[in-house]
Amino acid sequence: MKTYDVKVHPSAANLPREQQLAWHIAEFAANCGPLDADVTEMIACRIVDNASVGLAAINRAPVAAARAMALAHPRKGGATVYGLGSGVRVDAEWAAWANATAVRELDFHDTFLAADYSHPGDAISPLVAVAQQMGLDGSALARGIAVTYEVHVALVKAISLHKYKKDHVAHLAPATTAAIGAMLGLSTEVIFQAVNQAVHLSFSTRQSRKGEISSWKAYVPGFSGKLAIECVDRAMRGEASPSPIYEGEESVLAWMLGGKNEAYKVSLPAPGESPRGIMETYTKAHSAEYQAQALIDLAIDLSGQIGDLSKVKDILLETSHHTHNVIGTGANDPQKMDPEASRETLDHSIMYILAVALEDRKWHHVDSYTRERARTASTVALWHKIRTVEEPSWTVRYLDPNPDKRAFGGKIIVTLEDGRVITGERAVADAHPNGAHPWTWPDYAGKFNSLTKGELSDAERKAFLDAAKGFAGLAAGKLDVLIPALPTGQVVPAKPTGQGIFDHGLE
Repeated sequence: MKTYDVKVHPSAANLPREQQLAWHIAEFAANCGPLDADVTEMIACRIVDNASVGLAAINRAPVAAARAMALAHPRKGGATVYGLGSGVRVDAEWAAWANATAVRELDFHDTFLAADYSHPGDAISPLVAVAQQMGLDGSALARGIAVTYEVHVALVKAISLHKYKKDHVAHLAPATTAAIGAMLGLSTEVIFQAVNQAVHLSFSTRQSRKGEISSWKAYVPGFSGKLAIECVDRAMRGEASPSPIYEGEESVLAWMLGGKNEAYKVSLPAPGESPRGIMETYTKAHSAEYQAQALIDLAIDLSGQIGDLSKVKDILLETSHHTHNVIGTGANDPQKMDPEASRETLDHSIMYILAVALEDRKWHHVDSYTRERARTASTVALWHKIRTVEEPSWTVRYLDPNPDKRAFGGKIIVTLEDGRVITGERAVADAHPNGAHPWTWPDYAGKFNSLTKGELSDAERKAFLDAAKGFAGLAAGKLDVLIPALPTGQVVPAKPTGQGIFDHGLE
């Protein structure tokens, strides 16, 4: 690994491109080393993970709307859309838009947490779309996916966006862009220009994840993927972009983040070094914000010890700064305590999540979020007895540079009306690489089988899993199998009342 110092430089310094972070990213992407076998296997797991949750969300309103927008951009020789099969093709950037929205909708796929938050698997849909349209093979796709995880993990470790209330798309977009360049075998120069543009255009505020959270949260990776594809296309045509985009006097570091007095250290593989960033990331066994994963597992275990939940006087969660301030009472969002809040808000409310997990002793991607479930009187009563505090030791563990020591959980302290106190703590989710049951291929396959049961036959599910497991060996033009189709009639169009500009003028 090579570590680069990144800070703001005055324009008069005329910082050489070879000393700019965007160049370092591009240089790694253009010279990615061979993939280790376990990395390729984990990529296969994440392809399955994405398909699982993408198909499970196929008929939810935001997904149907994104798909309708994509279908207004048909392209012979383009890319495929979840559920529709290889007979329907659209422009790659619109397939990225539709498929990434489907994957993100249920908040149910992979994550990486460090100085910032991220969902590196959000880049897979755009990469598959480009690979399909460009006629690439499985080995090229594998290289691209390995690169996007490596760049994304490096940026998330080094640069906090949340500290300055910026959304994490600002790391996703350049990681996706660099990966497309790697997949296409582009030069460092071309990838550099594309990354500059992606960073320049991808900064937005965290209001998308604050208060009453809207469906835009699901569209963010589709937007990022679409942007990345357009940035690479423009750079391939010989066009340049703003630079130094990270280090310039009026750059993103200077005005979007910490300014001229803050410096960062970003570590990336040296040219030719094998990328392994994906092995530090982890997926979700439960459809909820990742920082709730360990706490759902813990609440399910504690529920049996508590017994009659109506006798609970108070529940205190001691946890990290991030969990307390993003999904806990430290966020100061009244919407997180409101039974009428959106699903997107409820899956970012650890108070709601703990109440439901304690009562139901399980978690379900649909049933745990229904309006009726949120309005249940006993749930509301328990929900409003839950509060969170930051415990500094959990913050230290959350930010530990050693992945074997990082912790994303907390300690739950339940006080009953009779004075008894029941406590428990969980550092990481059971499915985490350091958890009680680290997920491997059988778990990802099981998730796919569970979420697609009733939509696909046993034979169809097996065919997809076999293809996904051996994806790196797929020949050029044979990647359609990675975006599964559903039987005719199982994919519901967007409601007619939701038509937009793209629907007009279609033949």
